[in-house]
Parts: sequence; C-alpha cells; structure tokens
Amino acid sequence: MAAPTDPFRLRAVLWDMDGTLVDTEPYWIAAERSLMDRHGLRWTMEDSEAMVGQALPRVAAAMQVRGLDLPIRTILDTVIGDVLAAVRREIPWRPGARELLDQLRDAGVPCALVTMSEAVLARAVADQLPAGTFDFLVTGDMVTHGKPHPEPYEQALERLRRTAPELPTPAVIALEDSIPGVESARSSGVTTIAIPHVVPVPHHPDVQQWETLAGSTVDDLQRALRARAALS
Repeated sequence: MAAPTDPFRLRAVLWDMDGTLVDTEPYWIAAERSLMDRHGLRWTMEDSEAMVGQALPRVAAAMQVRGLDLPIRTILDTVIGDVLAAVRREIPWRPGARELLDQLRDAGVPCALVTMSEAVLARAVADQLPAGTFDFLVTGDMVTHGKPHPEPYEQALERLRRTAPELPTPAVIALEDSIPGVESARSSGVTTIAIPHVVPVPHHPDVQQWETLAGSTVDDLQRALRARAALS
C-alpha cells in the first residue's frame, strides 16, 4: 500500500462535464446553429467543433464575429437555455463515467466537476447523480479566465487544499476530452488524462490518452499516476 505522504497516491479526480461526463456536445452544437439560423446567419459544424471546450463567452464572441448582433449575455442565456431544456429531457452519459464515479465514491476519493458550463446547467447534471458524488463544482461563471487558461483547475486545487493543505498537485487527476480542457488541466500541473470525443486531441508527452472510460477503474487511475511518476 502506498505511504500516506506518497505524492503519487491518488488523492482526487477533477471531471470535465461536456464531452467527458455527459455527451452534451451535440446539444451545444444544435443550440448554436439554431440561434444563428433564426438570425439568418451561417454557423457550420467546423465552427462548432472549433469551440468545443472553450469558455462560453469566447463562443458567443465568435458568433458575434459571424454577424450575430446580440449582447454576449443574451447569446449565452439563449444557448444555455436550449441545452438546459435538452438535458432536462435526457442526460446522455458518457460510457463508463457513472461507473467510475461510483468506484471513486466507494474508495473515498474526492471528486469535483470543473466545467465551462455555467452553474445552472452543471447543477442540473450533478443533481442526477447520487448525493455527494461531487464535493464541489467549478463552473464557467465562477472564473475570470476560462479554459484553456489554468484558472479553473487552479481554483479546484485551492478548494481541495482547504481540507488537505499538503495536497501534492500531481496526485490529482483531471479527465478531459477537448484541446482547451486538456491545456487548462495540464498547465495547472495536475495529472491529465485525455479521452477525446468530438474532436481529436493532439498527443503531448505530459498527457495520457485513453480511448474511453468504459471499463476503467480506480486502479487504472492509480496506474496513470505511476506512469507520470516514471517520467518525472
């Protein structure tokens, strides 16, 4: 058994939401295109894919560049409202995500959600999981700089250290599916695992890649930490 002070003993897991925990990227794509269509503007699949994982104000700004003459907040409220309505009809969980969360809860490993979705949407998803699944949420409306900036993960680390002041950064794993999310997590110093979904994630020596969370276990996460230790 790993020693309590072992910097590569799994201490917490930070979860991205859209594309990692839930397959909501199609909801976002449909909501973006619907809004642009209503204003007679073109928004392609390539446009949506380029925005996957980005901070939502950046997505809204890109829509403005394409001619959408609405305030950022109005764009966000409209798109988030459409996605929230879709989530309330059906939450499309990603394969293996809930099962891994169950294992982590049983093992006493803290988990948090670190998402660029705003709190109203993140809570709608988190509330469909057993109470206590996530210790806290870090959402897009809680940070000044969204992904790919490290601030969302740095804020999560700060929250974790309120109860574990000596927490080693490498002992925390982030699960991400997008290029901005992976960069945000990696640059914060946490051990980062990419599970690409809608768009490919380029390989990086500091980032491990898994094809899926289906069948993954707490032991697999611990092995990922050991793999990072071997490269340090």
